[in-house]
Amino acid sequence: MTSLKHSALVFHARTPLPVNLSQYDAAIVDLDGTMVDTVGDFVLALNRMLVELSPRDFSGNTLDNATVSRMVGQGSEHLIKAVLNHVQVHAKSAQSAIDSIASYDFAYARYQAHYAAINGQRSAVYPGVTEGLRGLQQAGLKLVCLTYKPLAFARSLLKMKGLDGFFSEVYGGVYFERTTPEPWSLLQHCEFLGPRAAPALLIGAPINCSTPAPDAG
Repeated sequence: MTSLKHSALVFHARTPLPVNLSQYDAAIVDLDGTMVDTVGDFVLALNRMLVELSPRDFSGNTLDNATVSRMVGQGSEHLIKAVLNHVQVHAKSAQSAIDSIASYDFAYARYQAHYAAINGQRSAVYPGVTEGLRGLQQAGLKLVCLTYKPLAFARSLLKMKGLDGFFSEVYGGVYFERTTPEPWSLLQHCEFLGPRAAPALLIGAPINCSTPAPDAG
């Protein structure tokens, strides 16, 4: 489905919506990389985490946006493991690599703490997203936010960026037993929307769960 990241072209108020919205009664919208560019937040929190892991080996700018961009998109656990694997490959010494890999639990906890402290400070709403959400809302679609983020982080970010008022529900993090790209999770999102006569429009996530009720809720 179309991503709101490109909404300056297809979801902007001055351009037509790219689909016939009358066939949908709800939209499930991804957060990171779809509505908000959050790579800067990830980079800052991860670099602060690495400094705590090994101040001798890591500076405050060990990771850059391009490196982190290749790692995000599958949740915090995957992100931390990917970063530690990157560190293992590029560490200045074998000992620092071994220590980093062995310190996953500590790294995860410190990353969460740092992210909570800087959430939203280095992120920005993509151009046209607000207009796109408003268009979906005015078309009568119920909007639900789907995200990997822990719920508190997601709600805080949406409020900070002025997007929280568009969504009737925000789900992610501990709400789902599996990660968001898997069909099971998306179908569970559809179930949270309640009984419907039309499919849900999926925006930004990699799997289309536009399955009519009652099979998918």
